Amino acid sequence: MMELDEGDLGAEATAPVWAVFGDLMAGLLGAFVLVLVGVLVVQMDLVSHLQEEVGKRRVEEQRRMALEQALAVPLASGRVTLNGGRIGISGSVLFPLNSDQLRPEGRQLLQSLVQPLRVYLGERNEMLMVSGFTDDKPIQEGNRRFADNLELSAQRALTVTRALIEEGMPSAQVFAAAFGPEQPVASNGSEQGRSLNRRVEMAPVPRTAAPAAVNSGRP
Repeated sequence: MMELDEGDLGAEATAPVWAVFGDLMAGLLGAFVLVLVGVLVVQMDLVSHLQEEVGKRRVEEQRRMALEQALAVPLASGRVTLNGGRIGISGSVLFPLNSDQLRPEGRQLLQSLVQPLRVYLGERNEMLMVSGFTDDKPIQEGNRRFADNLELSAQRALTVTRALIEEGMPSAQVFAAAFGPEQPVASNGSEQGRSLNRRVEMAPVPRTAAPAAVNSGRP
C-alpha cells in the first residue's frame, strides 16, 4: 500500500478551501458589479428626469411671459388678471348679478382680448377654454331662467364664447366649460369673497385637451 507523506495530505486539504474562496470572491465581485450597474442606471434615469422637468418649467415660463406680453394692455387696465396661465375677468365686469346678458363695457373688454389671443393661439396651435364660475349662493327664487348655479355659469361661458367669435375669434379656436360654484378662489363666507368667485376664466390649452362635445360657441 502506497503511503502519502504529510506534504501531499496538506496540499489536498488546502486546495478545496482555496477553490471555494475563489468562487465566493468571484460571486461577490459579480454581485458588486450588478449593484454598481443598477445604481448607475438609476442615477442616469434621475438625471434624465430632472432635465425633462427643467425643460418643462422653462417652456412654461416662456409661455407665461409670452401670454403676459400679448395681454400687456388689458392687464394694465386692471380689469383682467393672469394667474398660472389663466386669464380672469370679474363677473361684475361682464354681467349683472344672476344674469348672462353681457354688459357693453364687458363686450368692449372682450373685443380688446381677441386680437392678442388670436395671435398667441395661432403661434402655438392651441385653443381657448372659456370657463364660467359662480359663488355658492342658490339662484334667487323667481329667476326662472336658470335652474342652478351650474346652468348660470354655463350660459355665461357660452355668452362670452359667442361674443369672442362675433368679435373675430375663429370658432375652431374656442370652446366653453362650466363649473358653477366649484373651484372657488376665495371664501364664500363674505360678499367680497363671493364677488371674486363670480368670474369667467380663459385659458389656452392644447387642442387634444378640448372636449369635442363642447367645442363650439355657435348658437
